[in-house]
Amino acid sequence: MQLRCGLEPRALAALTVVLVGAAVFAATHFWSARPEAVRAPDRVAEAAAVQVGGPGPADAQSPGSVPGPAVGPQAGTAPPGQIVVDVSGKVRRPGIQHLPAGSRVADALSAAGGVREGAEVTGLNRARVLTDGEQVAVGLPAAALPVGGAGTGGAAPGPAGPTAPVSLGTATVEQLETLPGVGPVLAQHIIDYRTEHGGYRSVDELREVDGIGDRRFADLRPLVRP
Repeated sequence: MQLRCGLEPRALAALTVVLVGAAVFAATHFWSARPEAVRAPDRVAEAAAVQVGGPGPADAQSPGSVPGPAVGPQAGTAPPGQIVVDVSGKVRRPGIQHLPAGSRVADALSAAGGVREGAEVTGLNRARVLTDGEQVAVGLPAAALPVGGAGTGGAAPGPAGPTAPVSLGTATVEQLETLPGVGPVLAQHIIDYRTEHGGYRSVDELREVDGIGDRRFADLRPLVRP
């Protein structure tokens, strides 16, 4: 090589070092870029199940199964051992009450905050055992009592007498409070609407009074007149 290329010994040694270094660099580069096998993580199905909702041991044994929705009590039904009653009329907190099975009318009145002062409860049997889904009406006129006598002892009433509906155009706050679910605040709203609009032209205008929704309007409609 020295005779053919005319290289000095020092230059030949430098060229040799460069070639050896290039060969080492190329070998290192190809070695580091070689493909490597990647091992999948263990128990992928269990990790996915825990992330979704943490099934129990029985569910973990069948990774292909899809957990269904939780089964609970149906909407609108009382849980076992409880009853649902509607306490309306002249009580402090009228509305739906959840009570233990075997509760009496006195328990429903207590859950509703008690009877309001001045309410007529002479015909109310407070010792009567309640049934699920019934209504307890307190201080309502005879024509307003629900069929089934929920407020008077459970006997179905006879034909209603000639009791006139409450007049929205002339009723006072006290007269309006005898209606189911109407307290002093709502009674005042009814009178304020009457004053502002010059009276009621139809019972349907009650829907526009603040505090009267569809359900309460359905209860009041047969008991009032314009």
